[in-house]
Amino acid sequence: MNPIRHVRRLAAALAGLAGALLAFAAAAPAALARPGPPRPWQLAHPSVHPLPPGWNKHPPLPPAHVHQALVPVPVRTVVIGGMPGWQIALIALGAALLAATTAVLAYRAWAARRRVTPSVA
Repeated sequence: MNPIRHVRRLAAALAGLAGALLAFAAAAPAALARPGPPRPWQLAHPSVHPLPPGWNKHPPLPPAHVHQALVPVPVRTVVIGGMPGWQIALIALGAALLAATTAVLAYRAWAARRRVTPSVA
């Protein structure tokens, strides 16, 4: 086998690994992000609360002696965010159709390039 093919394969493998490392390095800060510990000046001043904003946005429930019909029931949603299943299925279908179309076009382009025209001797 030609030695240049080994070099090409090695270069392609190294380029793929470098791309994967670059993608990991780009995604790592967002994936590993978390709020830091409270600063000492935040603990020293009681007016600055170390909890995130919105932690106390709901009013407290009334005492137990208030009639149950007057008590607002806290509503908890099962899913806060996300995407419905039909949208996920639609995206997967579109990706599959795009991949199939690209594969067919690439195969036809490769087959058209491989045609050999007979030469007249």
